[in-house]
Amino acid sequence: MATPSLSAINVDSLVRRIQAAHSVLLTTHKQCDGDGLGALLALYHGLRKSGKQVRVMLVDACPRKYFFLEPEKHLEVFEASHTPLMPTDLTLVFDTNDRRLVDPLFTALQPLCREILFVDHHPVLNQGPEPTPGSFIETRAASTGEISYFIIKGLGLRMDERMAQALYTSIAFDTQVFKFVKNSVNSHLIAAELLTFINNAEEIHRHLFSTHTIEKVKFLSKVLGQIEYFGNGQVAVLRLSDAVLKEHGLDMDDSRDVIDMLMHVNSLRAAALFREDAPNEYKLSLRSKGHMEVLGVAEAFQGGGHMFAAGAYIRGDYHDIKGKIVQMLLTRLDDAHDEPSRQK
Repeated sequence: MATPSLSAINVDSLVRRIQAAHSVLLTTHKQCDGDGLGALLALYHGLRKSGKQVRVMLVDACPRKYFFLEPEKHLEVFEASHTPLMPTDLTLVFDTNDRRLVDPLFTALQPLCREILFVDHHPVLNQGPEPTPGSFIETRAASTGEISYFIIKGLGLRMDERMAQALYTSIAFDTQVFKFVKNSVNSHLIAAELLTFINNAEEIHRHLFSTHTIEKVKFLSKVLGQIEYFGNGQVAVLRLSDAVLKEHGLDMDDSRDVIDMLMHVNSLRAAALFREDAPNEYKLSLRSKGHMEVLGVAEAFQGGGHMFAAGAYIRGDYHDIKGKIVQMLLTRLDDAHDEPSRQK
């Protein structure tokens, strides 16, 4: 049997643009996660070594679970005190192709940047703004970290421990420790190379996935009893508020763990989490176990994401919104059940 090999992603166009740029700014979507943050920090460290003028600017604060990457040493936050934005040759936006998820930073960058490109692995929205011309969207990649890896290789940048830690964070986070690799060997083979530079990968796993404090367990015990089930236990819906998170000393990033936990229920096919950030304002997160797409539900509310993991920001009455989304999920559930019979 032949030894598996990397399926190289052609990033030559991005590499040429980075090489031609004197100044580069790197960013990702608001409420950043391990994928976008790890991908951009790896490239940041590489470009710094090459002597490139490079800057990292997040839209909002970095979640606590990523503090092990020491983001405070390397990045600024647009919504906090920061050095004024300056004219920049190239801005790369990682892990989204929807400019709305980068505002108000995106709008501030437009008059100052010669070129703004999205670097992403999510499908382009059917209903939403088009990515900027020249953006790099590769849906075969299981994480944005994979794309960043090939950019670093294309630029001829030498890997080191900080870069490897950031890339491994990106890949491990977005594949959920290699559960979702899009039927590709790339995630595993890249990780195998990165591990030769990392002294303690278990420590990265601990920071990403073992983050439960006593207060967080108390929070989970409270909210998990409020789950509503539909479709004979195949669809779950949970509503939680920013106020409840803060009451337990948690941040918005902790809500992601709740929906991931829901997906371990064996009867469940899909779940919807409503995080109430303000009165009648919700961050909707959708998940499915595959075969049943949820991206279309998110797009119906001007959201986006992956086929089986998507989200949107929604305003309106909770019960009205919940009713619409539950009906859409149940319809997709019926379609997914009908699919095998149509294939016979």
